[in-house]
Amino acid sequence: MGEFLIAAMPLLLLLAALVLGRYPGCEAAIRLAERFASRRRSKGTVARNWRRPRPPAVRTPHGGLLIALGLAQRPPPLVA
Repeated sequence: MGEFLIAAMPLLLLLAALVLGRYPGCEAAIRLAERFASRRRSKGTVARNWRRPRPPAVRTPHGGLLIALGLAQRPPPLVA
């Protein structure tokens, strides 16, 4: 039973903190969010960093796919 309590102790401590209304890591999460928000604002406006979207790449069949498409477009040869 002692091994189980040792393994479950972190979970029990976290559960006790949550029941008592304490949220561990809440302040660190807020500081981290503020840091990312300030970094995003300091880079400049969105309009300045905006780029024109690239057109989709045109994919042409090649290799084995080209052979497969060529064979698929005509029926198999007739057996004489």
